[in-house]
Amino acid sequence: MIEVAMRGSGGLIALSTGSVLAMTAALVVLGAGALPGSAATLPGGLGPCVPGDCPDPYPAVNNGEFAGRDNGINLFVGSDFRVGGRAAEAEGRVVVLGDFALAKDAGGSAVYNVGIAGVGSRVPPPEGADFLTTGGNVTVAEGQRLLADGGVVRHAGTAEGTITGTVIADPEAATPYTGLRGQLQQASQCYARTEDGPRPATGTAVNQGYQTLFTGDGTSALQVFNVDFDIASATGGQQGIAFAGIPEGATVLVNVLGTNRTINTYTGDLNDTDPVNALRERLLWNFPDATTASIGGTAQFQGSVLVGNPDSETTVTAPGVNGRFFTTGSLTHTSAASGGGGRSSTPTPSTVTCRPAWTSRNPPPSRRPPATPPPKPPPTARPRSRPPRPPPRPNRPPRATPPPAKPPSRRPPNPRQRPRPPANRPPHPSPAPSPPDRPGPLTPPSPPGRRSRPARSLPRSSPPGRPPGWPTPVPRSAPRSPPACSCSPSASASSPPAGSAPAAGDRRSHSWPANRQGSDGGKPRL
Repeated sequence: MIEVAMRGSGGLIALSTGSVLAMTAALVVLGAGALPGSAATLPGGLGPCVPGDCPDPYPAVNNGEFAGRDNGINLFVGSDFRVGGRAAEAEGRVVVLGDFALAKDAGGSAVYNVGIAGVGSRVPPPEGADFLTTGGNVTVAEGQRLLADGGVVRHAGTAEGTITGTVIADPEAATPYTGLRGQLQQASQCYARTEDGPRPATGTAVNQGYQTLFTGDGTSALQVFNVDFDIASATGGQQGIAFAGIPEGATVLVNVLGTNRTINTYTGDLNDTDPVNALRERLLWNFPDATTASIGGTAQFQGSVLVGNPDSETTVTAPGVNGRFFTTGSLTHTSAASGGGGRSSTPTPSTVTCRPAWTSRNPPPSRRPPATPPPKPPPTARPRSRPPRPPPRPNRPPRATPPPAKPPSRRPPNPRQRPRPPANRPPHPSPAPSPPDRPGPLTPPSPPGRRSRPARSLPRSSPPGRPPGWPTPVPRSAPRSPPACSCSPSASASSPPAGSAPAAGDRRSHSWPANRQGSDGGKPRL
């Protein structure tokens, strides 16, 4: 059992942050030849209690007399194991392929127990067994103590600091366990995936905000859930964990998928009154891909844990983890910034027996098709009131016809009147034409003996026999060319037009609007 110790108002309070206990965890065989109903342990025989003096059943969390002995590996770390904060103890056998470092925060207990926990299942390893085995160094900070009374601390590297119990330097200390790292990695992937993709789930997992609800199919002896989200509230706070539809005696496998996953919960207690506690011996949390994993909250976390990525970093701040703990990467056992909560509890032995193997003989039950929503009634057409039509426009009066030319006068000539020009006089020259964009009135030549009247409009086309020198009229349909544009003399070169960007290499100061917002969520661009 891994614990955290801190002083509260009532004295010393033991907080089992990650109580990794002597809990058996038999798992199904996944592979060719796996028969329905067959069960087997994890690689290397990990999981169940090693026979000899195993209690049946395991006792609840207590600080009484020893209830039995368990020589099985309870905590396996494929890389380094670091102890910090106010972590208190790790119950059962601990195997670390890398270094073990103890450096807790000042102000709390300076002691860390391995093998025997003060408060837990009270099922330690046999007397004289290896309580702690490392493939690297064992380092204990100055002023702190690593307690392994009644057992052995076997290390392949150096040992520094205060260590009780029997300390043995052995270059081959971790050699018997080096193969477990790759085997656990392969097993973690096998539990989560098949050749065709993710392992078919038999139930659903829904994060409801205040809790994550796992709903099984109610019949399968192996309940599989695939979770691709954090088991935490929307703000990262604690939430509950609940299971429904789990048959009695069924094994529960939760594949927590993703590279960065967090479980932050208040579910699980010391006295086994929480419904999730009843699943502890048959519950496995599998992290096949996580590079960072975190288990925290204020509860005794229930079930065994398997982290399959050798490059992973797992942090445990929960008051207790009531189950086996196997990680192929590194592990940090520490306490939350708030100090955690609750008394420590050592896990009861978990017998995770996954009876039916994942074979074609046991296909996952088909999911219930989603209910078809009732058809929506057709929208009722609303009458639209049309505006009254405007009264018809009166017909335009016909264009006035120019009065006919007056007939020539038949009165006798006036002697005082100026003589008329001869009939063979050349036509009166027409005025100069206006510019093309604004044509002016043109005066056609007057017939002999008649006065000429200025024309009011241009003819649509030149009449046949147009006299030479008469300008060609501009058609009405011809577009007029806009006037040529010119730069305003008041425009400044240092003030770009609105909406434009400064040219490349332009180091002149430009006046841009402050807190300009775009499509990136309304955040100001700098």
